[in-house]
Amino acid sequence: MRRRSLVAAALAAPAIARAQPSWPARPMRWILPDTPGSGNDTTARLVTPLLEPALGHPTVVENRPGAGGRIGVEAAFRAAPDGYTFLLGNAGSNGINAAIYRDLPYDLAGDFEPISLLVINPNVLTVNARVVPVNSVIELVAYIRARPGQLNYGSGGVGASNHMTTELLKHQLGLDIQHVPYRGAQAMAQGAISGDAPVLAGNLVNLMPFIQRGELRALAVTSRSRSPMLPDVPTMIEAGVPDFETIAWNGLLAPKGTPAPIRARMHAELVKLRDNAMVRERIAAIGGEVVMNTPDEFAARIRGDIAKWKQLAEVANIRAE
Repeated sequence: MRRRSLVAAALAAPAIARAQPSWPARPMRWILPDTPGSGNDTTARLVTPLLEPALGHPTVVENRPGAGGRIGVEAAFRAAPDGYTFLLGNAGSNGINAAIYRDLPYDLAGDFEPISLLVINPNVLTVNARVVPVNSVIELVAYIRARPGQLNYGSGGVGASNHMTTELLKHQLGLDIQHVPYRGAQAMAQGAISGDAPVLAGNLVNLMPFIQRGELRALAVTSRSRSPMLPDVPTMIEAGVPDFETIAWNGLLAPKGTPAPIRARMHAELVKLRDNAMVRERIAAIGGEVVMNTPDEFAARIRGDIAKWKQLAEVANIRAE
């Protein structure tokens, strides 16, 4: 009887192996709720080819922008949790949106499995110095307070990272300054340069060319440490705004239910890239920092962002249009 059981088990083993093939067995895809050419798109197209030798199959980068990131996130939410679809989410699509949209069909904190934060980028607070002749955050605060309601600040739209960053500063310091939303980073930068909205907090990679040309003056970065790209520019905390931090980030998530061994394998391969000199140099060139942290640390970042932005959205009455 014992021998018959062993024979039956041996005959069944190949069938089990066929039913549970090793992962991955075919190409994967990363859905991006971002446009081609964005910072997150640059990250994806840098990282995914480097994963192919280890995983044995390529990864297709699928851009699904629109509706503040909702279109791409929903596509990932509705994908099968089989290890062949991942989401490269960002601070807006997987943090801010939970605060400003009332009708999301998914729970950003509960319906995705965090794998790793990949890259962080600071925002930078700038001014058009021809219109707002200040050299520091303290001087800017005094300038705005002396002209309540008279100055404008620009953003890439309601709920954009730069909108929420400036609203956080505005409400933390009690400033009366008006919001002018634009369609995208290029338009808001031109609004600052023209003087229509001369105060602008934007992603460092987007604003660096204007800073280098002297069209905008950098007053402070919004990360907790200074940026290597602007080593002489203080952080907001150094500039006198206590405990102020906002960062743009991107990170890899999987649909809820994606098997743990698959998530662990993907995480392990991403971590191997953390000290890759080429990756670090390419990301630093666009103002970013490679992180590759643990799933728990990434989940804590998402929960913290959602809580912070929900509180601000409630106080400032910010809702998506």
